[in-house]
Amino acid sequence: MSRALLAVPLLTAALLSGCGAATPDYQSLLATAPARPTAASAQESVSLSAYLESVGVEGRPVAPEKLADLTVTVPRPEGWRDYTNINLAPGTRVIADGETYPTAMLMVFTLDGDFDVAEALKHADVDAEMSQNFKKLNGSREDFKGFPSSMIEGTYDLNGQRMQAYNRIVFATGSKPKTPDSTPQRYLVQLTVTSFADDAESKGPAIEKIISGFDVAGKQRAPK
Repeated sequence: MSRALLAVPLLTAALLSGCGAATPDYQSLLATAPARPTAASAQESVSLSAYLESVGVEGRPVAPEKLADLTVTVPRPEGWRDYTNINLAPGTRVIADGETYPTAMLMVFTLDGDFDVAEALKHADVDAEMSQNFKKLNGSREDFKGFPSSMIEGTYDLNGQRMQAYNRIVFATGSKPKTPDSTPQRYLVQLTVTSFADDAESKGPAIEKIISGFDVAGKQRAPK
């Protein structure tokens, strides 16, 4: 897998205007600080992007609204607005409440190449768990909307601030193609919601609206 196609763009961050705080970078998922050692085995400590690359999977970013066979939606709380930045990977969609945090970032990638989803899920949370002073608050490997998924929530240190982030990865499959010999397209869908830890409670209702309203579903293809 080309790192220019998946490992680098996936959850690529932008510097938010104003205070200059950064949203999560994919290479370290929930933090841009150097990773710290963990008790995980060498195999378990391989990041998701590195695992997919190692098995020959190629990922390409795609804007959620341009998907023909999958519907991916995130609700917008009152007062939140679109955020754009040239540093964001193509197709990335970000909404923010104000000039910095909280933010919600949505990314979708096509995945081409065979891989074991169950094995990939073992790597889904590696980067988060290696964030600076990461403390896990919640996690789940239960399916999401009928698709394999991994969710992790926790706090970590970033640029002198304590942050709190919710991250969900979904391995979704598009609706079945009408061509008999074709196989459904596989996707990686990722939602990351980040706030200052001190604001997590006061911003909770809006954040919960995003998390609970996040949806991934197959789309009925229009007849040709």
